[in-house]
Amino acid sequence: MNDHDADSAPENGPPAPGSAAGPRAVASTGRPLAEPAAGRETGARSEPSSDRTRAHRTIRPLSHDDYQRVVRARMADLDRLAPIPAEVRDGKPLGIVSPDPLPGGAAGSGSTSAGTVAGSVTGSSAPAVGLLPDERLLVALDVDGTILDIEGRISERMMASLARLRARGVRLVISTGRGIQAALPVAHRVGLTDGWMICANGAITLRMDPTAPRGYEVIDSVTFDPADAIAALSRAVPDGIVAVEVLGGGFKVSRPFPDGELIEAQRVVSLEEMASQPVTRVVLRAPGMDVEEFSELVAGCGLHSVEYAIGWTAWLDVAPAGVTKASALQALAARLGADAERAGHAGRAEHAEQTGHTGHTGQKMHTIAVGDGANDIEMLRWAGIGAAMGSAPQSVKDSSDIVTEPVWHDGCAALLDAVVERTRKRDRS
Repeated sequence: MNDHDADSAPENGPPAPGSAAGPRAVASTGRPLAEPAAGRETGARSEPSSDRTRAHRTIRPLSHDDYQRVVRARMADLDRLAPIPAEVRDGKPLGIVSPDPLPGGAAGSGSTSAGTVAGSVTGSSAPAVGLLPDERLLVALDVDGTILDIEGRISERMMASLARLRARGVRLVISTGRGIQAALPVAHRVGLTDGWMICANGAITLRMDPTAPRGYEVIDSVTFDPADAIAALSRAVPDGIVAVEVLGGGFKVSRPFPDGELIEAQRVVSLEEMASQPVTRVVLRAPGMDVEEFSELVAGCGLHSVEYAIGWTAWLDVAPAGVTKASALQALAARLGADAERAGHAGRAEHAEQTGHTGHTGQKMHTIAVGDGANDIEMLRWAGIGAAMGSAPQSVKDSSDIVTEPVWHDGCAALLDAVVERTRKRDRS
């Protein structure tokens, strides 16, 4: 039993920093729990740099008082977007509710600077209710740049906030661009050995089960014929590295990726072999190429009938048409017999029209999503409340309801702690 176990999760507010000084004190093992997936979480990081790593090491975690101020700010954000019903504030039990859909014209606007609300509930006759930390809440979390820092470490505060939610029955779902082999160690390190995980930007949904032969079972996977994408990308960037992800089998690559960039197994094969079977993802990597030049080449290469996203590095992920983290979460919510609650802000009505997500059936499941990359945008728009990390590109912040602190200041942990802290009066009653 340790401080990260659910039963020992702190109940008297977010934890204070550990006794050791410096940012490495917020890592529980003294070494990365998983190598950073360079370019994997699209938009999560720029080109790897020893100078950047050294600069990151000079950033100290927030003091206890400063962290508490961030938690209180996130509590105010949640109260504005998803007010707690009066009966809960008074300590009375809350029955399962199923509010009417938001009107099509619901929209909001606001500042997108760090620490402010990026959207507000306006024009809604049935605002998001409660977001209570119990089995009705689903929390979808990106990995790199959200849970893990640039060096692949997770802070004590992040670990504790996840343990508090698990102890209350909240459904925690890792939602990542990583493949299965790279995502499982992260899930296990934060104490998730059962439950659900979304990998490969939504192409794979698995149920973790410690009794299963590999510790998990693939519940849903979406593959596509990669031939056209491989041909177009290899013509556009002849010197690039092309790779395809095979379900449960790592990557087939045209040549090895730079050290540390692919956690999964990689096997060098010809382009013809890559194109010979359906895959969950095609990747194009151009080490050393300027991102703007890379983006222009990709934009002009004629990719059709696929989803693709470019990060801060010259890294491109190509997914089957219509497949995103949001599409996988929508399918998972349907599987769990619930639907997502939306906070009305600009872009939500359009997304509902595109996805057909207009009604509510069964037990209400409220949703929070947190991310920092371009591949998180659809997920943040889909969720009842979408939160962007402070280090996210502006386009990601503009797609969110809340902008929290960056990963090195435990922005995700502060939001999750806020979900619990604002209900403590109910717990004490």
